[in-house]
Amino acid sequence: MKLTKQGINNTTEWTSKGYSLPEFDRAKVESATKADPFWIHFGAGNIFRAFQANVVQKLLNDGVLDRGLVVAEGYDYEIIEKMYRPHDNIGALVTLKSNGTVEKTVVGSIMEALAADTDNLTDWSRLLEIFRKPSLQMVTFTITEKGYLLRNAAGVMMPGVEDDFAAGPVLPKSYIGKVVTLLHERYANGELPVAMVSMDNCSHNGDKLYAAVKEFATEWETRGVCKPGFLDYIDNPSKVSFPWTMIDKITPRPDAKIEKILADDGIEQLEPVITSKKTYVAPFVNAEECQYLVIEDNFPNGRPELEKAGLYFTDRATVDKVEKMKVCTCLNPLHTFLAVSGCLLGYTLIADEMKDPDLLRLVKRLGYEEGLPVVVDPGIIKPRDFIDEVVNIRIPNPFMPDTPQRIACDTSQKLSIRFGETIKGYLARPDLDVANLKVVPLVFALWLRYLQAIDDNGNAFELSPDPLIDECKQYVALREPQGPRVDDLLHRTQIFGVDLFEAGLADKVKEYFAQLTQGNGSVRKLLQSL
Repeated sequence: MKLTKQGINNTTEWTSKGYSLPEFDRAKVESATKADPFWIHFGAGNIFRAFQANVVQKLLNDGVLDRGLVVAEGYDYEIIEKMYRPHDNIGALVTLKSNGTVEKTVVGSIMEALAADTDNLTDWSRLLEIFRKPSLQMVTFTITEKGYLLRNAAGVMMPGVEDDFAAGPVLPKSYIGKVVTLLHERYANGELPVAMVSMDNCSHNGDKLYAAVKEFATEWETRGVCKPGFLDYIDNPSKVSFPWTMIDKITPRPDAKIEKILADDGIEQLEPVITSKKTYVAPFVNAEECQYLVIEDNFPNGRPELEKAGLYFTDRATVDKVEKMKVCTCLNPLHTFLAVSGCLLGYTLIADEMKDPDLLRLVKRLGYEEGLPVVVDPGIIKPRDFIDEVVNIRIPNPFMPDTPQRIACDTSQKLSIRFGETIKGYLARPDLDVANLKVVPLVFALWLRYLQAIDDNGNAFELSPDPLIDECKQYVALREPQGPRVDDLLHRTQIFGVDLFEAGLADKVKEYFAQLTQGNGSVRKLLQSL
């Protein structure tokens, strides 16, 4: 059994071992896709293979679509060369269910895989050809938030960007430079319409993509190195749109336990590849069963009926409400609470924390009692239903190898959004009293205690990466855990979203922090008392 075109021909062998296979004429779909591609995706990583590719497979199986996907990788070309092509773009998706079972799917909806590499003239020429096709409706991205940056944190241009600014749309080297060059090709061949759809997990992602694209177009027009009118094309929403989206699906790195399950079934050549750029890829992906993709319905060249596979299409305001529901209340704050408390209590798996009665009670209180009152219901997804799924299915999933140590990364950058917005909601409502918040200030106090890098048993542990870690841990030094420097930290609106003194929560945070620093076992004692 091999994950190749020929290897999946023996359908009886695969189905007898519980695998769902492509149910469409793959040769016919491949031919139609190459002739008239409608969707190209940039970012050939795990989330794409587990989510978007599986959505298209479902619609191909149901006869809703007659063409498949094209995928392009603009950063790590070895993913295409060493994983996609040897397997004929076919992979296995293992869905990890909360009841301890797995669902196994052979995904064959990707019809073409290309390296967005201008040194690879064959692939680059094909990409230019695809962007000249009137049939192309959507260009989507999962390239991480960093992929849209033209400058680093110090304001220095990312590699290749300045050269691409100067050269114009000719053999670019930067990721966004390649994307804008392809878009310029579409403009130069009839000003063809298209939707440029970021599906990365960041707020207002369409604006981030638009800003990067527009800066390129502006520079090229100013320097006279592109076809005149290109900037107007970018700025014309009837020609080029940049919808907002909200995506939510946990897709961890391919896990050795899942590899063994597949190998025991008889699948060969499952060995993962670690590329020279340190990308870890395998012929399979593993992912949670729950998934959400909410998309602003703004497609100037039309779009496929993706709603028939469970995706949501709505207006921009609703996308924003769903994003805030997830990030500010129903998922991310619960994760952050479990991250800092889990590190202090010695947990190494988020799912195991949900078996802890103290943590479970506080997670529920944080979501249902403190968060829900200030959630704006987006209408298309009920906040209570979303939390129910998070608390009862997603976080407790024993198969999900997510750790509190990973989620604790960059906590100083997350607190203002994940908790500060809730506090602001309480302060803005005359029927709510910020003094009733107990778990929100507890999270802040737990983070201060976490910064001391000593767990509840008195053992030192390594703090997770965070750009403010060295600065912030000085405020909570053991020599003066309740000194005035803690007060200075609690004034920091850029960390907490509000000045905690002005919000009336600083004393509660300091009270909790004092209890958390009473010696071994003090973390558990406070959690139990609440």
